[in-house]
Amino acid sequence: METTLTLQEFIDSNPDARELKRALAVQMVQHNYRYEDIRAVLHVSLGFISKWKQRFADEGVQGLRLAYPGASPYLSAEQRAQVLAWLKQKQSWHLAELQQHLEETYDVVFASRQSYYELFHAAGIHWKKTQATNPSRDPEQVEKKNGNYRMA
Repeated sequence: METTLTLQEFIDSNPDARELKRALAVQMVQHNYRYEDIRAVLHVSLGFISKWKQRFADEGVQGLRLAYPGASPYLSAEQRAQVLAWLKQKQSWHLAELQQHLEETYDVVFASRQSYYELFHAAGIHWKKTQATNPSRDPEQVEKKNGNYRMA
């Protein structure tokens, strides 16, 4: 269980910016700043100031903390870095191969393909429909494509 922090210790601990704004509003009220001045400095509403002042009075510093911690990622930062390194060292990439690698190595299966695409993107891998050669390099093919081809 968390030890009891004073308001100043909480502010000094460099919490999330949203938590910090709450704590600063409470601290400014405690130092007898006018609500209008607090609103102008922190760019918050008067209701925001009242809400967090009351929450601090009822629950202490714990009441200023964010209630929702966020979803935990499927891959840890270290695992993600390993996957990106694995992708970067490969010569060709296939979605099915990435899916299999993640499932076998990390026991991770994403619900959406978008998560796999984001890994490709993070590794600097971009794809589009492949062509054997770039047609813009061959003047004859460019003319043919544009409909300007000559009859022999």
